[in-house]
Amino acid sequence: MITYYDKQGNIVTDIHELNKLFEDPEYKRVAQTTLSDSKWVSTVWLGINHRYNDDDPPLIFETMVFLYKGDYMELDGKRYSTEKDALRGHDEMVAKWSTAKSLP
Repeated sequence: MITYYDKQGNIVTDIHELNKLFEDPEYKRVAQTTLSDSKWVSTVWLGINHRYNDDDPPLIFETMVFLYKGDYMELDGKRYSTEKDALRGHDEMVAKWSTAKSLP
């Protein structure tokens, strides 16, 4: 069974509330950064638990690194359970890819 969560980690069961959250791009976006070499780091709320066991907190945020905004071939990525961790992870990806000299 798929479980949906809001950004605070609360389970959402009302389909109308869930639709409102998924339709709001500002709600879904956590952070985005375009690096000096055009790489794009994007962190979003997923709303769906991407952890495949029930023993640990749900993974409902994701940071991805792309060659540039609009190109969705991912270069790197990581998932998180909380918005606070997602923001920290976003900053870590920005730092990592700002210093990267070439693709891994």
